[in-house]
Amino acid sequence: MGEIFKMPEDICLHAEKISKVYPGTKALDEVSFDVHKGKVNVLIGENGAGKSTLMKIIAGIEQPSSGELYMDGQQAVFKNVTQAKQHGIGIIHQELSLFPNLNVYQNIFMSRECTRYKFGLDNKKHIELTERIMKKLEYPIRPQTIVGDLRVGQQQMIEIARNLVQDDLKILIMDEPTSSLSAQEVQVLFKIVRELTAEGISIVYISHRLEEIMQIGDYITILRDGRLVASSEVKKIDISWIVRQMVGEGKIFPKRKTAVDWGTREKVLEVKDLTLPKKGGGYLLNSVSFDLKKGEILGIYGLMGAGRTEIFECIMGLHPEYKGTVKLHGKEIRIKSVSQQIQEGFALVPEDRQSEGLVQTMNIAKNISLSSLKNYARAIFLNRKKEAESVEREIRDIHIKVADKTLPILSLSGGNQQKVVIGKGLLTKPKILLLDEPTRGIDIGAKTEVFEIIQGYAEKGLSIIVVSSELQEIMAIADRILVLSNGIKTSEMQKEEITEDKLVLASYKGHSSENRQNL
Repeated sequence: MGEIFKMPEDICLHAEKISKVYPGTKALDEVSFDVHKGKVNVLIGENGAGKSTLMKIIAGIEQPSSGELYMDGQQAVFKNVTQAKQHGIGIIHQELSLFPNLNVYQNIFMSRECTRYKFGLDNKKHIELTERIMKKLEYPIRPQTIVGDLRVGQQQMIEIARNLVQDDLKILIMDEPTSSLSAQEVQVLFKIVRELTAEGISIVYISHRLEEIMQIGDYITILRDGRLVASSEVKKIDISWIVRQMVGEGKIFPKRKTAVDWGTREKVLEVKDLTLPKKGGGYLLNSVSFDLKKGEILGIYGLMGAGRTEIFECIMGLHPEYKGTVKLHGKEIRIKSVSQQIQEGFALVPEDRQSEGLVQTMNIAKNISLSSLKNYARAIFLNRKKEAESVEREIRDIHIKVADKTLPILSLSGGNQQKVVIGKGLLTKPKILLLDEPTRGIDIGAKTEVFEIIQGYAEKGLSIIVVSSELQEIMAIADRILVLSNGIKTSEMQKEEITEDKLVLASYKGHSSENRQNL
């Protein structure tokens, strides 16, 4: 603790002219930021605006180059996460920081273990408290379940639960907490948020979902290029005001440039009665059939657990035990491995870019060329010049904002990391591109760019399948939409037939009334 700073009573933390300089870039430029007591403080801006950097400084992960933090009128210096936690600050990261080889209760109580005198860890208490917190989250996962066996959305709930067991919590930072959650799970989270604010806990909330911000936020702060550009009470503004402050009046959902008669287009992919058994009985996918035309963007919509990702996993060779028929250009193929499918002309952009799409120890260039290295092989050596030329061309083609392609992949913003994963797939020169939640955790401007990349390649004849949980996005991007529910195809709609009501209704068709209550 250092000098005294006079703060209004309703402010629990004040950041004064915070700057952060990295080699070659200034991530934050004298940003001042207030956290209001017992309120939801929204922080928003495009990827690379400095949001996560500011939050890492507040949470003790990073140190500011200049500027000060104040809590309760006293200067606060957090040299590490432990010191920030001692001051009651917790953070839920956008990119999950769980231990996949440990179970749920071990992850939740990591570094805050309960012990019994002379008897070591009190796992009985860990299990009891885990059951209690998961019940509060209305998400009854068994405490003994291995986290690596859970879906991304389920892991997100475990990440949230980890922070809710902190007894002396004063400020909870939530960085994209709903990016992998279903609509029902989002509402449960909002209920928890309101319970926390009612207890006097302050929430700092980062999200790119503007409707969420309007629903849950009390105060909003907008950053652009590392600078503070606007702040307001949420009740005084609307979505169009937010968009203007962030990116101007530009379009968010680009429209198709040309109308296409899909009836005359060649079928690139035909899938018939795709079935994937579930361990312990039942099905993850049950007799799902569809086709894909040349240059078409096919959307797949459904609630979490509907089977969307499983379709991609089957097509990419992750489930050789699947049943059904898959034809590529009219010829039946039996899918056995990922390498076979890449060779056949398939590329996948996975939902979780950090654990499945990127190798974090490699630089930007190596991540882009990773799936297409065989194209640059010369005997036992790589043609480095050819590889570098291809990487440079991909960076230019899809507008990856990077000063030096040899920098670490984690030096890029979330939106540019996502472009790297897309670029890696495109560099394999695929016939069919599979995109699983391609705009997850990226801002409006980056979403627009990703949409333009998708549509640009579709115009060139690339066939694309897109999975998205966001209604407005899937409706804007897709030429046709399949709806899944509990592993069953419940609807197929052409562009002109699609409405939000129809999509939502079809996504619930496969659920019993009992299941529907649990969604």
